[in-house]
Amino acid sequence: MNKNETHTRRAVPAKKELEALSQFRYALRKFLRYSEDVTQAAGITPLQYTLLLHVRGMPGRTWATVGELAERLQAAPNGTVALISRCERAGLVVRRPSEEDRRLVEVHLTPRGERCLLKLANLHLNEIKALSRILAEI
Repeated sequence: MNKNETHTRRAVPAKKELEALSQFRYALRKFLRYSEDVTQAAGITPLQYTLLLHVRGMPGRTWATVGELAERLQAAPNGTVALISRCERAGLVVRRPSEEDRRLVEVHLTPRGERCLLKLANLHLNEIKALSRILAEI
């Protein structure tokens, strides 16, 4: 038996591990479904909420660049620009040229975007607390 065959045989998950993975995926999907419902009820898409969260959630500041948002969203830069444009038309964000590097564009929340984000983030945090009990059992 070669090294790869040994690795493959040891890598087979046990029944308990499969159950834990199933439970995790269930909890994750439940959270995502909740997120879809509450964001749509607030009049925005889950992706718009995620963009707002990443703009405000950048470590050490309250804005983000297009490139940073593309990375956080795991999306192509052109798709991220289109999403930012939709958020801008909805009055959730504004783009500003960077004062430090005029080649960069900073994305900032508007007061409306900030209110929307804080309301939805609070709902999401409450849901995470409820789901954390399920995840603790895994």
